[in-house]
Amino acid sequence: MSQRNSPPPSTTATVTVFASPTSWIESDAVAQCHQVAALDGMTHVAAMPDLHPGKGAPIGAAMTSTILYPFLVGSDIGCGIAVFPIRLKRAVPEKLAARFPDLDHPLDPERDADDPAWAVVKGDIPAGHVEGLGTVGRGNHFVELARIGTVFEPEHASRLGLDAGDLVLVVHSGSRGLGERILRAHTEVHGAGPAPDPGAYLAMHDEAVRWGSLNRRLLAARVAHALGAEATEPIVDQCHNLVEVRDGVYLHRKGAAPGDGRDVLIAGTRGTPSYLVTGHAGPDAGHSVAHGAGRKMSRADALRRGKAKHTVEELRRTPVGSFVVCGDRQLLFEEAPTAYKRIEQVIDDLVHHDLATPVATTIPLVTYKTADLGPTSKGRRRRGRP
Repeated sequence: MSQRNSPPPSTTATVTVFASPTSWIESDAVAQCHQVAALDGMTHVAAMPDLHPGKGAPIGAAMTSTILYPFLVGSDIGCGIAVFPIRLKRAVPEKLAARFPDLDHPLDPERDADDPAWAVVKGDIPAGHVEGLGTVGRGNHFVELARIGTVFEPEHASRLGLDAGDLVLVVHSGSRGLGERILRAHTEVHGAGPAPDPGAYLAMHDEAVRWGSLNRRLLAARVAHALGAEATEPIVDQCHNLVEVRDGVYLHRKGAAPGDGRDVLIAGTRGTPSYLVTGHAGPDAGHSVAHGAGRKMSRADALRRGKAKHTVEELRRTPVGSFVVCGDRQLLFEEAPTAYKRIEQVIDDLVHHDLATPVATTIPLVTYKTADLGPTSKGRRRRGRP
């Protein structure tokens, strides 16, 4: 059952952790939830089973307040996960990995005007932000070619046009500097305080959310064309870093996906399945579901432990037989599957608390993290990495 914690005497906000006793939940993350609950205007904090500590605020939480706090959304406004159908004649992971484009190389409206990916852009680019267009970013962001594995709800999957064995592109990326610019403009003046003009913040925030969604379409189109396929519209595209006005209050989501009747792809790791679910979360859960497996190790710990246990080549191949494109060795270790919680436990907790119903799994074939421009990449030259 969920762990509902009474608030300290100085606040009326409640904290509910939707996780089982066997789930990996760090005490520091729960402490951050209570710190948020103590803010002026807070009414409820709902922590998902992928909860883990963040910079100043927990990741994997939906936080309701009568006051808008930009720092609770964070810098990557608009970050989310989209799923695109793709049709390929053959799906040999290593061969397809070599055909992935360099998604660290941004699309320039003038220099790359002939790139067919531009066809997915309808109208103006939100906020006029052309910097970083068509790039995936670093950290836990990725573009993945996957196949549909187990189908739990055939009728629901059929409505989405999916069947076991079908191929999809999964894109996890955000607003590529736009959200960071918006948050910095606020924090330089107000720190972690509330937005003095919520309407002005929300106008910029909404542009970043639209930009993130557009960029996921551009990324999918770039990969589809590189693999010899046609670009498609997403069947799922949900943002998990945003704030929405709901029932007259502000619902901040930081690493929590909308779970009120919408389909969501909850990311596992590059070496495990991900889960496509339909959410049916209520107000106690902030109308939200988890967004991924959630880290159980810091990046520093993952790097230290990973180097002691694995080689780079071992991390390029995963337990499910997929191939990882990543030219940054440090990032390979930081994002190793062992750095994350068990996705099966996260999904079990969501099901146990009646927040979501699994529809199908996606099994990785190729996961792109950052370009590998080493000597094994045909026709490419090596480029230094920080």
